[in-house]
This record gives sequence, structure tokens and C-alpha cells, in this order.
Amino acid sequence: MSTKLSTIVLGLIFFTATPFFGDCRTLSEKHDHNSSSLNGFNFQDSMRFSSVSSSTSNHCGFSSTDHDPDKDQTGEPVKLQIETTRTKHSVVDLKIQDLTRIQTLHARVKKSQNEKVQKQTTSVLSPVRAPDVSPGQLVATLESGMTLGSGEYFMDVLVGTPPKHFSLILDTGSDLNWLQCLPCHDCFHQNGAFYNPKTSASFKNISCNDPRCSLISSPDPQPQCESDNQSCPYFYWYGDRSNTTGDFAVETFTVNLTTTEGRSSEYKVENMMFGCGHWNRGLFNGASGLLGLGRGPLSFSSQLQSLYGHSFSYCLVDRNSDTNVTSKLIFGEDKNLLNHPNLNFTTLVNEKETFYYVQIKSILVGGEALESIPEETWRISSDGTGGTIIDSGTTLTYFAEPAYEIIKNKFAEKVKHKYPVFRDFPVLDPCFNVSDVEGNKNKNNFHLPELGIAFQDGAVWNFPAENTFIWLSEDLVCLAILGAPKSSFSIIGNYQQQNFHILYDTKRSRLGFAPTKCNLL
Repeated sequence: MSTKLSTIVLGLIFFTATPFFGDCRTLSEKHDHNSSSLNGFNFQDSMRFSSVSSSTSNHCGFSSTDHDPDKDQTGEPVKLQIETTRTKHSVVDLKIQDLTRIQTLHARVKKSQNEKVQKQTTSVLSPVRAPDVSPGQLVATLESGMTLGSGEYFMDVLVGTPPKHFSLILDTGSDLNWLQCLPCHDCFHQNGAFYNPKTSASFKNISCNDPRCSLISSPDPQPQCESDNQSCPYFYWYGDRSNTTGDFAVETFTVNLTTTEGRSSEYKVENMMFGCGHWNRGLFNGASGLLGLGRGPLSFSSQLQSLYGHSFSYCLVDRNSDTNVTSKLIFGEDKNLLNHPNLNFTTLVNEKETFYYVQIKSILVGGEALESIPEETWRISSDGTGGTIIDSGTTLTYFAEPAYEIIKNKFAEKVKHKYPVFRDFPVLDPCFNVSDVEGNKNKNNFHLPELGIAFQDGAVWNFPAENTFIWLSEDLVCLAILGAPKSSFSIIGNYQQQNFHILYDTKRSRLGFAPTKCNLL
């Protein structure tokens, strides 16, 4: 074993031996009644997130609110760009973030089974006003969050009047758009100033008597609505460790519109519903909040359908690309993608949920179908367990047991005859020591089996080896797949989505994917 491998393992063992969560105080700060209806409520706090870093963090790991609310924040709404660096982020942190997210997503599925909100949405939603010109594509800036210690991708958004720039996590597994909002009583560290509603002429609270208030989950117990001047409080719960609480409101979002005639201009989307979060906790490193792209009616994509239609697509460049490598996020029909010779579609199922579910039939390892995985592993049950979602907010891919055990054993079986198995890495499994392999500095010299997903409708998604394995050093390569509890669901993460142009078409209820050099788009 090389010295480099020993150093990595010792460091990780030390890290994982340290308690990750601890107790935090209950939120009990009083909130100005004129700006929020949350006055006097105590909210059950989340557990501590040690990985949220800030030089001004309190004992709960969240930053203090000493930001300048009037700090200038400007940005140009340009074609969506994805920037990555060669900075290596701790795989331990990524796994912690992912596992927390899996608990979060599964908890939300369970909760939504009895959520009356979803039954009321169509009667109170008024679509965003379409522009006078023919709608075409909406484009924005997207970048990797790796430099901020996040495995997610960030989208640049202009919010308010005058518009100010904020960086939000791109999340296909959520439907609420929200920003950290002054006064910020308990917030995590973000790059740049918090959003200040008092400096925006277009901000307006949604009243607790407004029908739109029924679209969002309220704090429990729900405060009594006494007048139209009282704002609509929300409590968006992502699970045991992540949540945002504040006022449900509307604001103007500025987007870049490319019409079907080829003209490009800024377009102000008025009355976009979002959460103005005064209490926010979770692993949202560096971001200003979250931009939901889920199937629910509150998501950014759903509220803007009158502008661009019912489809959006993105292409995620390799994380190891140079910082000047870019690609696009496109809202609207992309004719180049639809004409791609290798574009495949699979059906999106379980339409009532916020998530984008796909129906797996079998898993392929090096082209070999794994027949021993029980069929019920891929089924969606009535209580929300099982099934598979595609999610831009989860880094690695997670397969529910017993599928994961069978998959990783098959990979180990196919690789161990070429490269020795390295079993002392405490996070990913299996890993392989390639330190003694000739030409190991060139990844193209390695012959590793690929992951494939065969769907029930006959479509097959084959992932190249660079999307199947993750390189931790020149000497160590690991399977970029982890296990999820049997009671949870499986997730296709953004690591596997790199260098694929992925299309979400909700009108035809289908997911498209085409292998693409994203930096060439």
C-alpha cells in the first residue's frame, strides 16, 4: 500500500470517528410582527451540521447575520454556464450531504401522502403572464458548487427591483423557491449578502387569507389568521436536518428570454411565488437558497411554463474540467437535442409526486444484467417506498438494498482480477488500488466495467466508466455508487449525469438523455 493511500484512510477514519451531530438550542427569537406572522413561535431545531463552515458561525454551525443588506449585488443574465475546478472535495462530506438528502426526500414522500395542499393547487394558481412576443427559450447561468464545498450545481438568479444577483441550488427534487431573507434570525453561511425585502419595490407578502397560502405547508401548530395584513407563514421541511421557515411572498425574477424569432432580451417575471426564509438550516454550503425544479406547482419550472412550455434541459460538464469550461441550462424546446442521433427517452411515472420517477427493470454491470435483484426493489409502493428518482441535488447514485449489495459485488468480481481490491476506505466500496499499474496516470489506460440501467419501457441508459467510478487519487479509484435503506428509494445522482444532455418533458411525461460533450454546447 502506498503512503498516499495510508494518509487518505487515516484522515478519513479520524474524521468519521468525530461526532457529526450535536444538540442545538431551540429557536425562540421574537420576530417583528410587522414583517412576519411568526412572532412568538418556537420551532423545533435541526441537528447540528458541522460541515457548514463560516468564520462567523455560532455553536450550531450557522452563520451570524452581520452581512451588509445594501451590499451591491449585480449580475448579467447570460447563457447558462457550468464552471468546474480541479479542487478535490472530501468524499466523506459528499456522502454525508447525500445521506441527509435521502432521508429528507423520503420523509417528504411519506408526508405528502396525507398532504391536502396538493389537492388544492390548480384552483388557486394563476400562471405567470406570457410575454407579447412568441416564447422560446429561457437561459441562465449555472455553475458547479464544488469550489464552495457542495456537490450540487448553482443557478444565478436576479431577484427584486432593482434586481440583485443570488446563487441558488438547482434542485429537481424540490418544488419551493426560497432565499435567505433579512431579518435572518438563524441562517447558514452564504456567499454575498442576504436578500433584503425592504430594498425591493416589487416584494409583497402573501396574506394568510390569500388562497395561495394553501399551497404551502404552515408551521405546526398553524397560527390563526386574524387579518389580511397578516402574512402567510411557511415551514418547508426537508427532513430531520434541513428546513426553511419564513414568509410566503411574491417577487419579480429577471430572466433572459430568447424568442423563437432569435431575439434575446431580459424579461421580468412578476409575482413569482417564493419563500422569504428567516430561519434556515441545512447543508446548503455557500448558496443563497434553493431553486426548485420539481414537478410541483410552486417550482420555478412550473410557474414559468407559460413562457417556455413544458420542458427544460441541462448538461453537466465533467467536474474535473477547467474553470473556463461551460455548458447550458435551457428552459424550452431545444431542437438540437431533439435531433440528437443518440437521444433516448424513458417514461416518467408516478406523476402526482414532486419527484421525477423512472421505472427500472434491471441493472447492467459491464453489459451483464443482474437477474438476482428482486423485482419489488424497483416498485413504487402506496406508502412512498421503493421506486427510483433522478435528482440534480444528490451527488452520487444510491441503490436501495438489496440491489446495492448485488451491484457492488458484481463490480468487485469483474475488476478484482485486474486491480487489487482496497478494503480499508470507510466510505466507498469497492475501491481498487491501481498504484502499481503501469501507466496509471492516464485514466484511458484502465478498463473498468460500465453501469447500465434498463428501464421497463425498453430504454437503456449506459454510463461510461468515468461516470461509474470516482478517482480519489492517482492510486485509488472507487465505485461512485452507494447503498440506501430498503425502505427508501433509489436515486440517480448528478455525478452519473455528467456529460449527458438531459431533458425533462412533463407534457409528454418522459425523460430524455443523450451522451454529449457538454463543454461543446
